[in-house]
Amino acid sequence: MPEMTFTVRWPDGRVEDCYSPSLVVHDHLAVGGTYAVEDFLDRSLTALATASERVRAKFGFACTSAMATADQLRASAAAYEFGQYVTVLAMHPPLPATSTARETR
Repeated sequence: MPEMTFTVRWPDGRVEDCYSPSLVVHDHLAVGGTYAVEDFLDRSLTALATASERVRAKFGFACTSAMATADQLRASAAAYEFGQYVTVLAMHPPLPATSTARETR
């Protein structure tokens, strides 16, 4: 199962690297996408829950690293007011250029 990292910039300029055990984050976020904090958190938590379930399906147990990332993102998001924006700076590995994700501002 390919794992990935995604890097985000929070409203105050702080940059954070995040881990996912699956490439599913590409289905929910886009590099360069700017999302309201609450939307980013919702998309990220959905992606990480899906990633964890993919691990469960393959190995028989949920991914504690995905859930740790979810907890990390909840804690980070709590420092900002709803309506402020998070930007996705990078995802590694990237998907081919033909892939797109839902993007909002």
